Amino acid sequence: MTGLGAVFRPQLPPERLRTIARLAEEAGLEELWLWEDCFLEGGISTASAALAWTERLRVGVGLLPVPLRNVALTAMEAATLERMFPGRAALCVGHGVQSWMGQVGARAESPMTLLREYLDALRALLRGERVTTDGRYVKLDDVALDWPPAQAVRVLAGVTGPRSLRLSGEAADGTLLTAATSPEGVRAARGIVDEGRAAAGRSDPHPVVVYLRAATGPDAAARVRAEIEQEGGATHGVAGDAGTVAKAVQRLADAGADTVVLQPTGDEPDPEGFVRFVAEEVRPLVP
Repeated sequence: MTGLGAVFRPQLPPERLRTIARLAEEAGLEELWLWEDCFLEGGISTASAALAWTERLRVGVGLLPVPLRNVALTAMEAATLERMFPGRAALCVGHGVQSWMGQVGARAESPMTLLREYLDALRALLRGERVTTDGRYVKLDDVALDWPPAQAVRVLAGVTGPRSLRLSGEAADGTLLTAATSPEGVRAARGIVDEGRAAAGRSDPHPVVVYLRAATGPDAAARVRAEIEQEGGATHGVAGDAGTVAKAVQRLADAGADTVVLQPTGDEPDPEGFVRFVAEEVRPLVP
């Protein structure tokens, strides 16, 4: 079965999260994804709250910008979430928006080097290993988690370009693709990820998660079109009723996506209604 989720966009005030998280669970939604966009809401703080307010809902953070976060801190937080809410938290790391990283003095000269070092160290720490490394960016001296997770934690990489996709296949446990990704883009990305996995000799599962910009209601097409134009036009989206949205989800799944996360427009007039629409109307139509 194709996984299905929805995004709680951080353009909404954080105090709205409690109602939406509880509604998502009550409506039977499988996954709620959060963003750590600068300078809106923290990914770990919102994820921990959403997990605490619910009992079954899986909560993803896509993504945590690695230049902004020491890898040991991310490992500590990921392990804590896993131990408190086993199997319910999904974490994704990535380069971050470079202009934002520059604003806070954290921009890396080589984002690729940083992400590779970060993924290697983060996954090792979450496996309970004691890590010493002296990389270009990641430096750890005899570091191990005192409370490692009891089971493996999947670390996804949120990436777009070919080099980063190949790196995700080599060093991450899954890949998150943006809402700009068409079915053809998913198929191409899956192929590059698989090249990286083959080069690294990996045969473990590697789920691909993709956002899909979506809207429903009388003005749905206009809202999706306006957001696409605002972002430069090179994006992908769907507007329409549950059947139309479900077909768009299925096209992404057929292209290689394991989970599709419906992303409302930034001006969605009814965020609670959008979550209910995904859970109660779209989900029954997605095999």
